[in-house]
Amino acid sequence: MAASSRSARETKRRIQQMEAKRELRREQEKRRKRDNLVAAGAGTAAVLLAVVLQLTAFAGNPTEDEYAAAQAGLTDPSASASPSATASAQATNGPNIPAPDTAAGKTFTGELVLNGSPLGVELDGTKAPQAAAVFKSLSDEGYFNGKTCHRLTTAEAFAVLQCGSPGGDGQGDPNYTWGPLENTPADNTYPAGTIAVARTGNNAYGNGTQFFVVYKDTVINPDTAGGYTVVGKVTSGLDVVSNIAAAGITPGSSDTDGAPKQPVTIDSFSLK
Repeated sequence: MAASSRSARETKRRIQQMEAKRELRREQEKRRKRDNLVAAGAGTAAVLLAVVLQLTAFAGNPTEDEYAAAQAGLTDPSASASPSATASAQATNGPNIPAPDTAAGKTFTGELVLNGSPLGVELDGTKAPQAAAVFKSLSDEGYFNGKTCHRLTTAEAFAVLQCGSPGGDGQGDPNYTWGPLENTPADNTYPAGTIAVARTGNNAYGNGTQFFVVYKDTVINPDTAGGYTVVGKVTSGLDVVSNIAAAGITPGSSDTDGAPKQPVTIDSFSLK
């Protein structure tokens, strides 16, 4: 009888151990599924964030809000991505983008003719070899001939004329983007006469065919934009742009940012 009692107790103990092991396995399985869901959720959030950044990226040079933020000492006036998000999904240039060594160490001079009036220009292949290579290639192809300057800003310290959009509407060509950033001003100031490259949002590889000419000393907040590649300068005829600005704008995003009232066409852009 005693032996039978001990056997029953042993059997009960083994059953309890088995049940405990089963419960442990069930808890482990629940935890594994929960961890997988968390990981999947994090991955989905990352994908959604990337999509949002792509959808909210803007093409062109900085906005009036960015300038105002610089004056006020703010860092994120338009809720755009921070400088840490400047890395692009594309970290290299495509085969249709000329190599920087075609311009490295060279200086290109020529003319940018707007509405029949020439501006002398100079591009610096030493400080901005990739940008100089791109704009030399585009000018050699005659890309700019007939393109427009669609945007003009007329604030006291934010004064640029932006040109080169494929369709004249400020949109870029998604098949023609390149980087990296080069020769961005350390003091965030773009002196009058600067020729700089417009780009898409905070994307260091979002440069394209658009550029802007600065006709009065301009300060651009680097915190939300990361700076813009200075590719060259106007050596003569900057008053052509000043006169375009004096004719005023058709307000767009603000009272001092819109389309030039006097339509502006690039007759030619030649470099040698």
